[in-house]
Parts: sequence; structure tokens; C-alpha cells
Amino acid sequence: MPKSKIMIVDDHEVVRLGLISLLEQNSQYEVVAQADNALDAIKKVETHKPDIVLMDIRLPGMSGIEACEQICKKFPSTKVIMLTSFAEDEMLFSAIKAGASGYVLKQINAKDLINSIESVARGEASLDPAVTQRVFQEVRKAVREEEASAFSSLSQQEKMVLKLVSEGKTNRDIAQNLFLGEGTVRNYVSSILSKLNVSNRAEAAAYAVEHNLKDYLN
Repeated sequence: MPKSKIMIVDDHEVVRLGLISLLEQNSQYEVVAQADNALDAIKKVETHKPDIVLMDIRLPGMSGIEACEQICKKFPSTKVIMLTSFAEDEMLFSAIKAGASGYVLKQINAKDLINSIESVARGEASLDPAVTQRVFQEVRKAVREEEASAFSSLSQQEKMVLKLVSEGKTNRDIAQNLFLGEGTVRNYVSSILSKLNVSNRAEAAAYAVEHNLKDYLN
């Protein structure tokens, strides 16, 4: 099996040497290049065509995140693992958006770093356990915001009508429940269908269930 070609990018020589020493103990890896800044790293990726780049986020001049974005666009076969000393949410999500395949803290132990490299080499994503929970929290937050926006065009009364529609209530039932006239309920239902861009009550009910309407009623 051919060795995985690795490039190390960090502005601290001691860090680079430590990583090289670690990787050279494993016959599966070959360190083909190293760089101490982002611009040099991009040039060396083009020259040495590494399979994986281990790159510090904080570099002099251009940041590691900016370099990651350029490398991922220009050399899609090269995977980037970002290294950082601090678990910063802003940096984490910026790195993911830039195309990084991995994100690990420098405090990681040798075994876990090797496991992370192996995961990325297999085409998988790899996140340090210390930041994984933050990603899930952010994903859950984004889902909830998307769900909430699904009903942003509806008034509170329309949401209540939609809830009852999703429960299979007739216009008469809804009118009695909300102390409204049937004609008023019909108008509400018509408005709801229009705002949600659905054709009938069944589609409106399915929409309400899919986007968890009950969670957004006061």
C-alpha cells in the first residue's frame, strides 16, 4: 500500500519537528514538505501534491483558514486537517466552511492524532472530541431556526388554526375551539394555504408536522 504523503504547516519549528518525528515512526506516512506560512504552504501543495496537510489555524499573514480554502478549491484531492491550540467556535465553523476535513486541538495525544489522520485519509471527516458537541449544538440551532422561519409569515392566530387543522379538526370544530365564526376560520385556512404555498388542508397539516409547529406556539 502506498504511503500517505503529509505536509506540515506551522510557524513554530518545534511543533513541526515534533509532528515530523511522530509521523516518521509510522511507516504508513511520509512527510513530503513543511512550511511556516500560508503562502509557502499553497506553493508547496502544488509542488509536492500531499494527500493530507496538517495546518495551524493561526499563521503569520494569511490565516490557515484562508489557506485551507484556497487549497481545497485548487487541489481537491488534498485534504486539510486544521490544528489549533484553542477550541474557538468561530474558528471551528470557519474551518468547516473553508473545506477542512479535520479539526483537532494541539493538546490531542499521539494515538488520537494518528486516528484522525487515518479517518481523513479514508475520506471521512474528523473532529476533536472536545469540539464535536459544539458542532451538534450549532446544527441543532440551525435546524430550529429553519423550522421557526417556516412559520414566520403566519400570525399567532393562524398558527393556532394550523395546529387544529393538523389535528384533523373541521372548520366548525376550529371555530368552536377558538370562539370564531366558521367564515372567519375559512378565511384563516385560505390565508394559511396561500402563505405556506400548499394546495390543501392535508398538505398544510403535513407541513405543520414536518416543521414541528407545536414547538413554536406561545
